[in-house]
Amino acid sequence: MKQKKVSDSAIKHYPVEVFPGDLNAKGTVFGGRIMAVMDKVAGYVAQRHSNMDCATLGVDSVRFLAPAKQGEVLIFKASANRVWGSSLEIGVKVIAEDLKTGDSRNVLSAYLPFVALNEELKPAKIPFKLKPCTKDERRRYKEAGIRRKFRL
Repeated sequence: MKQKKVSDSAIKHYPVEVFPGDLNAKGTVFGGRIMAVMDKVAGYVAQRHSNMDCATLGVDSVRFLAPAKQGEVLIFKASANRVWGSSLEIGVKVIAEDLKTGDSRNVLSAYLPFVALNEELKPAKIPFKLKPCTKDERRRYKEAGIRRKFRL
């Protein structure tokens, strides 16, 4: 079976500027807005790794770590953590960056399981294994297996 490195499908920098329409009643970014972009970016990674259409199975361990505000830019980072038969887990991290000061902080971390689909929209085997190359990639690979046990 062919392999792809984590970096082959990862998205390292997907910027989204925060506008007034993205804010909740408290003046911070509406969590649903962040989650919608998160799902889209994670889906790109799943499809890039599998070369197949993929559907979100769920969202695990969403952690809103800090608020983001108008005028900041949200930087989405995502990569495949592990691949099983027809499913894979994508990890997402979101950083809020203040372009005036250069300050940045982690605002969200999440894991999203996806399933690869064939033309009939049925689960299909992913033709590529995942090759973790760095220490962090190997740690995320191992932790994804633990999370999967709880999902199942």
